[in-house]
Amino acid sequence: MHNNDANQFCRRTRRELLWETGAGFGALGLTGLFHNDRLLANEAPKSAGTTFTNPMAPKAPMYPAKAKAVIFLFMYGGPSQVDTFDEKPELARLDGKTIPVKTFGRGGHKNTGRVVGPKYAFKNYGKCGKRVSDLFPNVGQCVDDIAFIHSMYAESPIHGSGLLMMNSGRLLSGSPCLGSWVTYGLGSVNENLPGFVVMLDHSGGPINGPKNWSSGYMPAAYQGVQIRADKTPIHDLAVAEGMTRAQQRDLLDRLKEKNQEHLAARQDNSELVARIASYELAYKMQEHAPEAVDFAKETEETKKLYGMDDKKTEDFGRKCLLARRLVERGVRFIQIYSGGNHNDHNWDAHGDLVKNHSLHAGATDKPIAGLLTDLKRRGLLDSTVVIWSGEFGRQPTAEYAQGTGRDHNAYGFTSWLAGGGIKGGVSVGTTDELGNFAVDDRFHVKNLHATVLHQMGLDPNKLTYFYGGLDQKLVGVEGAEPIKQII
Repeated sequence: MHNNDANQFCRRTRRELLWETGAGFGALGLTGLFHNDRLLANEAPKSAGTTFTNPMAPKAPMYPAKAKAVIFLFMYGGPSQVDTFDEKPELARLDGKTIPVKTFGRGGHKNTGRVVGPKYAFKNYGKCGKRVSDLFPNVGQCVDDIAFIHSMYAESPIHGSGLLMMNSGRLLSGSPCLGSWVTYGLGSVNENLPGFVVMLDHSGGPINGPKNWSSGYMPAAYQGVQIRADKTPIHDLAVAEGMTRAQQRDLLDRLKEKNQEHLAARQDNSELVARIASYELAYKMQEHAPEAVDFAKETEETKKLYGMDDKKTEDFGRKCLLARRLVERGVRFIQIYSGGNHNDHNWDAHGDLVKNHSLHAGATDKPIAGLLTDLKRRGLLDSTVVIWSGEFGRQPTAEYAQGTGRDHNAYGFTSWLAGGGIKGGVSVGTTDELGNFAVDDRFHVKNLHATVLHQMGLDPNKLTYFYGGLDQKLVGVEGAEPIKQII
């Protein structure tokens, strides 16, 4: 076969395979999953031959790790710290009064504001006596396993850049997210499932879309793959109607044979090998992904623990249960979004705070507590870091002349972590008496990222990826230290 004929055949055959196997855009999105860090830049060394290095192969941590997996519960929209986990009695005293206070949200900089008192009562929970609002009575039962960070801060109070900061440590798009850095540093122990999984809210995805789970300048191997917690976990992955697995296997083998013939004269470029490998992953996922989301063998007690017996909590409960199943199967990083779309479809409580937060906390409280409880009783919490956070918090004052809605606040908010060697029953950092600014032991989002990497056995200041002439880091060129008070 002449070179031009071979090129046309391979291009046509690859395109036809994507559709004939039923993988469609699902497989197309997976074509990068087996690229190593030189392939996308066409920098494969000439000595490489046809040898293929799987970038998702398990890698040893830099030092003994406390955790093996991460579950990031992302409360999109910005939950109010003063109505959830950071009690501020002074707000109740000042409720309704207009006072001098500096705030910065989507409405710009303001010097005065009408105080909105806390809308939920707080109670003591656990041996540590942590006070949690009535929004989270079930999570309150788990506080002895949780480390609360009340002094988080970031630069931007705008959703788009705030989401990018919380996910990638940058205000602008184009950089790898936390899940990408974890899989880049450690790979995955399951070759039949993606190493980095994302589950979106039933109402839709967050602003920025896939940029929030992008691998940025890294190969696509490390980007997040969207999975749904239902009978169709990945779209366009089913075997085409009328085709058997045996026929599909024959087709893949024939395509591999022809592609290898084409590769023989081009051994200094292994991109085609990566494409072949991506077809193999799609083939494996057709068999293994449905099993991962099959809850048939889960007991009714377990399903109820996650709130799957209640329409209000069923959706998020399914996602949390699937996260536990994926951790059991060696998936390295799972991110679950609570809230999507716009307005009250997420935690962005600009209007009626009680209506908004009661809805979203009501949908997530029991599933989150169920996840922590289930991980702990199965011996998985010790090796799994669980993160709860939004992209920022909310202001102590009202956004409008009327109502209880609060504007965005990136100057002081709460995130929490549990499991994976994180100390339980502790609270670190404080905000001022109004819950507006982080004042003591202030921790930037990059400190949160550094903590997660540290627990995974990765030095946040030495984990680098060469790009643009620099050794890039998740924590930036200035670096960041883990939050030592909680590890």
